Amino acid sequence: MWKGNCPAGDQEAAIEGPGGELGGPGNWGLEDAPGLLARASLPVMLPWPLPLASSALTLLLGALTSLFLWYCYRLGSQDIQALGAGSQAGGVSGGPRGCPEVGRPGPRSPGEPGEGPRAEGLVSRRLRAYARRYSWAGMGRVRRAAQGGPGPGGGPGVLGIQRPGLLFLPDLPSAPFVPRDAQRHDVELLESSFPAILRDFGAVSWDFSGTTPLPRGWSPPLAPGCYQLLLYQAGRCQPSNCRRCPGAYRALRGLRSFMSANTFGNAGFSVLLPGAQLEGRCGPTNARVRCHLGVKIPSGCELVVGGEPQCWAEGHCLLVDDSFLYTVAHNGSPEDGPRVVFIVDLWHPNVAGAERQALDFVFAPDP
Repeated sequence: MWKGNCPAGDQEAAIEGPGGELGGPGNWGLEDAPGLLARASLPVMLPWPLPLASSALTLLLGALTSLFLWYCYRLGSQDIQALGAGSQAGGVSGGPRGCPEVGRPGPRSPGEPGEGPRAEGLVSRRLRAYARRYSWAGMGRVRRAAQGGPGPGGGPGVLGIQRPGLLFLPDLPSAPFVPRDAQRHDVELLESSFPAILRDFGAVSWDFSGTTPLPRGWSPPLAPGCYQLLLYQAGRCQPSNCRRCPGAYRALRGLRSFMSANTFGNAGFSVLLPGAQLEGRCGPTNARVRCHLGVKIPSGCELVVGGEPQCWAEGHCLLVDDSFLYTVAHNGSPEDGPRVVFIVDLWHPNVAGAERQALDFVFAPDP
């Protein structure tokens, strides 16, 4: 029996007891009770409990995950509030003069590609819904655009000549004319489709005299002497016009960067009669590039974007950033006939895929 200060080996033997392992069967009597009590008071050195360490690590990871989710929620809430404030201050229908050459006519922006979400705060709700369904990953520029409003820092654009009426996406390369190589595939496809597009225009053309009712499919004039026939209007396909222009529609279906799923996107024929002019116009966003395919280009036609003059050529494309102020004029004589271009809205080549998906979601056409 264990007594007093015995060596460690004796303690181990005493713990094991005559019956073997601790708790095993043995011949114990009442006279052994004091020894059993002494053994119970011995310090037992156990190894580090691994299950306890695993539980602590799990709790720590859970706390860090909760903290990260809370931070993301707070960040998204601040962005939503900023976007809502910008929508209330500037409206969601664009700037005071946002009106490109092709699109939906309206009192504020004649010819603009739709007017986006109309109800106040609708943009904020759609952006919040997008964040819940997907995430804010890769959306830094979109958040900054929501906070800053139109133009860098909420003000006018580069040198005051870039003034998108609705959405300015920061850090995009800014130039009035975009190099052809930026959208090489789509440019080459449209130019190779020029004969079919020219035939389609011949099938839907009329005298543009203004003395007869508008033929089927043609929109009311955006300005005196400016007519359009749209295959896509504000992100919506126009089935009857697409059926009447099969070659142009086939070309649109083959484009890789056609902005066809939101209200910034249009495609169709733009006609400018001699003497007509569109001056001091500006598009709604710098996230798109307008591709002009020359169909019929008489002499005396002029396009000035951001102070830089250019001229169309039949069968060739020009890529224009219409968030810059631009002027279109036909200074030819009546005998020259109308200027005709086929205009397609493409994504700016530097807008990332995640940003395109978010903008398509937020500015989706109304059902």
